[in-house]
Amino acid sequence: MASSDPPRYLLLLSPAPSPPEAGTLKAAYGDTISQVLQEVATHSSESSKAAVLEITLACPHLVDQQRTPRAALYNGTQSLLAAVYKLICTVAANDGINVEDHDGVDVRILPVSWSPEDGNDEPSADEVPYGPIISMQTLARSGRQWRYAFGVESESGEAMVKAFIAAKGRGESVSRVRSGPVLNNTNDNSGSLGDGGSEAANATNERSSEPHPHVAVGGTFDHIHIGHKLLLTMTVFAADRAADGAGKEHTATIGITGDQLLKNKKHAEVLESWEDRYRSVMTFVDAIVDFAPPASPGQRHVSTRDDPGPNGKSMDVSYPSGLIVKCTEIQDPFGPTITEEQISALIISAETRAGGKAVNDKRAEKGWKPLEVFEVDVLDADDDDSGEKVKEGFENKLSSTAIREKLAKKRQSSL
Repeated sequence: MASSDPPRYLLLLSPAPSPPEAGTLKAAYGDTISQVLQEVATHSSESSKAAVLEITLACPHLVDQQRTPRAALYNGTQSLLAAVYKLICTVAANDGINVEDHDGVDVRILPVSWSPEDGNDEPSADEVPYGPIISMQTLARSGRQWRYAFGVESESGEAMVKAFIAAKGRGESVSRVRSGPVLNNTNDNSGSLGDGGSEAANATNERSSEPHPHVAVGGTFDHIHIGHKLLLTMTVFAADRAADGAGKEHTATIGITGDQLLKNKKHAEVLESWEDRYRSVMTFVDAIVDFAPPASPGQRHVSTRDDPGPNGKSMDVSYPSGLIVKCTEIQDPFGPTITEEQISALIISAETRAGGKAVNDKRAEKGWKPLEVFEVDVLDADDDDSGEKVKEGFENKLSSTAIREKLAKKRQSSL
């Protein structure tokens, strides 16, 4: 019988080639991601939940940027994460690997502020063990237990593996992955994978450098897929921590559509309840935020709000870093963005741009300051040459409707 705790694996991805475009990323990471996904997928049946693959993505442009407003770092970070998540979907579609439901692999990208020039990566005085931006020290000293760790067989990949092992402070077996079988050894190996810096990730927004301690996002978040993961990651990323460090509140409000608005959705019989969707959202958010070491008690606090009026129902999760994640049940397209004036930024996908304008029109009617709108890329396979079958498989991994259809067919076949 499958256990309740899913097996967890780690992949250390060295800095992306510059520029981090589809072709260069595929050349640098494609074979590695393919091999690791296939390996982790063989263990998906060991639990009632998907096997977990945490991909730590080295982001040199985030090194020593703790006090830089996130607006200045947003575009480069978003573009990089979107490109890697897109590559994962493409590889999974090409290899027939399930990355969209509980029977497959739960992939999560963790941005790590590290570069091969980082030296010992000693934590700064104001560093706290909470993401979504973490150091190599924070990653290595967290309470996470990985069954197996993989690294890229390249010069920068080897440097990253060594930094991880050194930060762990004890022996660690890490497999280097190139083309061909997984290499189960810890010898020095240099390969031809790209090891350049990520110059494109240094791109900044043409926007104000005003910090945004209170940000928001909204959606159904049914059967969380990779598109949702990108959106949630960048929402938490956009919330600026107070300049004087931990203990000062900053919030990421996640509006989750109420059940009553979803009764007419296609395949509603397998649509998750609000509580289940909240739990899935927070499982993912926890994975990218909480890296506290095992000895740290009381790592977070959960409180329930059930006030009368719109947006009164919420599960609020508070972290010692000062971050509060508010999962609010919404009953209209606007949610807390028109009931909480202190929210100053909204994260949307490029395909819902009109929704951002509608929110700001409503705020203007109330005499409130407009929200600064941040976008995440729409992940698609339009520029991929893998053929229609792979493109269809790609799209099915990024659609809650397609995932529900798949689950409905599976349920019907089991009757």
